[in-house]
Amino acid sequence: MSLMRRRQAEDEPPVEFDPSDLTGLFAAPRWLRDLGSSAWLAVGVTLFVVGVMGLLTLTHTIVAPVLAASVIAAVASPVVRWLDDHGLSRGVASALMLVAIIVLAIGVAGIVFGGITSQKDGIRTQLSEAKDTLADWTTDVGVDEQAATTAKEDISDALNDAVPALLEGIASGITRLSSLVFFLSLTALSLFFLLKDGPLIREWVEGRMRVPKQVAHGMMHRVLQSLRGYFTGVTFVALFNATVVGLGAVLLGVPLAGTIAAITFVGAYVPYLGAWGAGAFSVLIALGGAGADAAAGMIIIQLLANGVLQQMIQPIAYGAALGIHPLAVLIVTIGGGALFGAVGLILGAPLTAAATKIAADLARNRAEAAETRPAPAAT
Repeated sequence: MSLMRRRQAEDEPPVEFDPSDLTGLFAAPRWLRDLGSSAWLAVGVTLFVVGVMGLLTLTHTIVAPVLAASVIAAVASPVVRWLDDHGLSRGVASALMLVAIIVLAIGVAGIVFGGITSQKDGIRTQLSEAKDTLADWTTDVGVDEQAATTAKEDISDALNDAVPALLEGIASGITRLSSLVFFLSLTALSLFFLLKDGPLIREWVEGRMRVPKQVAHGMMHRVLQSLRGYFTGVTFVALFNATVVGLGAVLLGVPLAGTIAAITFVGAYVPYLGAWGAGAFSVLIALGGAGADAAAGMIIIQLLANGVLQQMIQPIAYGAALGIHPLAVLIVTIGGGALFGAVGLILGAPLTAAATKIAADLARNRAEAAETRPAPAAT
């Protein structure tokens, strides 16, 4: 029987094998290929960003002034354009705007740093008294006296390190002063040329964005619009908060009300973090100089100024500059600060808003193009 089967197998023709039958057998699925391509693109973009940031860090001596001047020029250029339209040449209008900005900056810096340095002994005293008050509170609520004393010593050491850095940073040395003068000089020079030749520079940049000119113009317009609206709104909100906090400090009898108002104004330019820092400073001054009741009142005033009242005026101040959720603003602010330092803290929110609006514009243009495209002929 086995012999018969062997003979039948020998008589059967051999099976022909076509290698093309295995085509696609071991191919990765489409979703996996797309995921791999996206991952490599993400890696490439990340390496590109890291390289650019490293290059900018190495050249920060000129990059930082130009970046600061670009932000100021984006906000001030409408005024220069208005003066140009009303008879002044653009060069003269740019020079006048530069002088006005320098005078304004000197005035604000004089109010802030002059108020702080003239009251530095009082600030140190108020913070020391606040430290003692906090130690007494911890003892009253049942904390061991030895632990309260240890915490008081730790706070004292921290204040001894922090207060000189806060109050005496202006006169920290000739080197820092010379660096500051060099930075401000480059910023002023860059600002003048950006105000004077802004339209030409913008046209040159738009022509090298490797996208259609109309799209490039719209993208630049969105960036400038977000920067102008954001920083104009921030200035309005900062003035409002400083006025509310300063008046509250006067009514509560808190010392250094002018200094508190000035720090509140400057801190408003750093979203969230600046308000928290200025609020903590004002509460400590109130606690040390006017007691626990004044500190509690200052906490309420800070919550009102940076909470309920600010939410009422922010839509008016910002207008359409920001179209992103407040939580997104917090995330991009902290993330930008962690990645790019002070520049990321300040520019994270407006640039994210600009990117969001640019993406919405591109999506709307694609949808309009799809609607106007003629339908294919019926077969």
